[in-house]
Amino acid sequence: MTLPKTPSFRLDGKRALVAGASSGIGLACAAALGEAGAEVTLAARRVDVLDVLVDEMTAAGMSARALPLDVADVAGTQTAVAGAGPFDILVNSAGLARHSPASETTEEDFDAVADLNVKGAYFLTQAVAKGLAGAGRPGSLINISSQMAHVGGLDRAVYCATKHAVEGFTKAMAIEWGKSGIRVNTICPTFILTDLTRSTFEQPDKRAWIEDKIKLGRVGAVEDIMGAVVYLASDASGLVTGSALMIDGGWTAE
Repeated sequence: MTLPKTPSFRLDGKRALVAGASSGIGLACAAALGEAGAEVTLAARRVDVLDVLVDEMTAAGMSARALPLDVADVAGTQTAVAGAGPFDILVNSAGLARHSPASETTEEDFDAVADLNVKGAYFLTQAVAKGLAGAGRPGSLINISSQMAHVGGLDRAVYCATKHAVEGFTKAMAIEWGKSGIRVNTICPTFILTDLTRSTFEQPDKRAWIEDKIKLGRVGAVEDIMGAVVYLASDASGLVTGSALMIDGGWTAE
C-alpha cells in the first residue's frame, strides 16, 4: 500500500500581494507568507513604513518588495495591480472601523467604512483575479473578514454590514472563478490585540465582554492568523473555496 502524502504548505515560486501590510494582521500575514517561501509584495499607503519592513524581511532571508496602494482608490488599485502582477496569492487586510450606536451612524462614517471594506475589497479581489485569468493561472485570494461577519455586535452595525457583504461576494466569486482554479476565501478573526485595537482592550468593561465571549479565555494575537493564511494560500487547501475560516476562540460557536 502507498501512503498518501500531505500536500505542501510551502509557497516557493509563488507571488503574493498583501494589502494593509504595514501593521497588525497584514504585517503578520506578509511575514508568514515570506517564511513559507513566497515572494511578497507589501502594499499600503504608508510607503516609509513599508520600506522599513521590506528591509527587515529581506534581512531575515525573505523575498519582499513594497507597493504604494490605497485600496479605497479603485482606479489606482486596478492600475497598480495590473502593473505589478500577476499575483498567485492575495491577502487583503486593509480595513476600517468606525464604531458607534446604529442610531448615531453618520453618512460620512458609513461611506468611509463601506468604501474601503466592501468596494475597495471587491475591486482589489477582482483586479488580482483578472491578472490570474489573463495569465491562465490558478490562485488563492483571501480577504481578512471578521467574526462580526457572522454575528452582530454592540456599536458595530456598519462594520458588521460591511463584513457580511465581504462574505457574500467571496462566495459568489468562488463560484464564478472556480473553473479557472481561482479559490476565494475569508479569514474571520476575533478581537486581535494590535496597536489599532489596544484602546478597546484598555476599557475594562469592553475587555470583560470580549473575554467572556471568547470560549478559549484569551484575546487573539497576530500569530494566531499566520498558520491559517499559509494554509489557505497553499496547496494544502486545494479543495477549499467559498469558505470562511473562523479564528474566533469559539465566539460564534453558540
